[in-house]
Amino acid sequence: MIDVAIIGAGMAGLVCAQQLTQAGYSVVVVEKSRGVGGRVATRRLHDTYADHGTCYLKSTGELLERLIELLSDRQILKVWTDTVYKLEPNEVYPTPQLPTPRYVAPSGMNAIAKFLTPGLDIRLNQRVTAIKLDDKAWHLTLDDSVELIASSVVFAIPAPQALALLEPVTTIDPMFIENLRSVEYNPSLTVMAGYPVTSSPFPEWQAVTFEDDPDVAWVGFDSSKRTSSTQPVFVVQSSAALAIRYLDTEDLNPVAQQMLQRASVLLPWLSEPEWIQVQRWRYAFPSRSWQGAFLSAETPIPLVCCGDWCGGDLVAGAMVSGAIAAAEINNRLRQMPLPGVNFLDSLAL
Repeated sequence: MIDVAIIGAGMAGLVCAQQLTQAGYSVVVVEKSRGVGGRVATRRLHDTYADHGTCYLKSTGELLERLIELLSDRQILKVWTDTVYKLEPNEVYPTPQLPTPRYVAPSGMNAIAKFLTPGLDIRLNQRVTAIKLDDKAWHLTLDDSVELIASSVVFAIPAPQALALLEPVTTIDPMFIENLRSVEYNPSLTVMAGYPVTSSPFPEWQAVTFEDDPDVAWVGFDSSKRTSSTQPVFVVQSSAALAIRYLDTEDLNPVAQQMLQRASVLLPWLSEPEWIQVQRWRYAFPSRSWQGAFLSAETPIPLVCCGDWCGGDLVAGAMVSGAIAAAEINNRLRQMPLPGVNFLDSLAL
């Protein structure tokens, strides 16, 4: 038996795992994907790579500010731009917004999540298929038929995914299930597109948000984040409305072309890529969040949920939620000293 099983190796799960591991608990993190980070994601493709999830970080809150400071000192992060442009409806030319530094990882945004992994027991490519509770522990069944037995469980995944696993557990109080069910998400489609090296002119901007657009929410000049890119690469994120309409469409290439056609108002050649890839994000942005920093069940064996859907604010909110979820688990187990923000300094040694 282990002390804590954490489902999900996104930013909330990793922060929670580090807090509890450094406090002395035995912790196992189970992640269904082949890498860590969740939406802090980078894809390698066509001799280059692109950030197809979180595009950049803004310094928000003590925990994320300290992480940005440490990663900047180690040249894992750099300032990409201090200005994001906005394209208003029925306008052709985007206008700059108030300057705020945006930080990126030149080697890919998933380097941020990888920084949080030292010392953790992370089981990648492992999906939890069922969970049950007896009077002593939680029993998690993984897709390789391995059973993980834990004195407590943290769900650090989108609320609808947690709901699918927890709803069949009849010993969980109905109000907890209803609270979990109340959380809603908007999906997103992300198009990664590469262009000939002869493409010109390059834009004067690094990123443009599309205000109230039916097709596109954001366009980023992704290859400008790094010096090693072999060609211009752009990342285009869809509007929620477009993603809802086409999320389950088998062939997304026509939808991607529609998004690039709309983005070509910024640069005409954006509609003529050499290659494209599309990522579906079913649970991209919480549209109805839980009002607290975590959600805890009234079970004799601790069960806590956390993530960016607890209080919102994307990466910053996910990190805070993971840290507070760790404190809740600790309060219900052995009440050991937690490292707090100092856990980041131990990773930097």
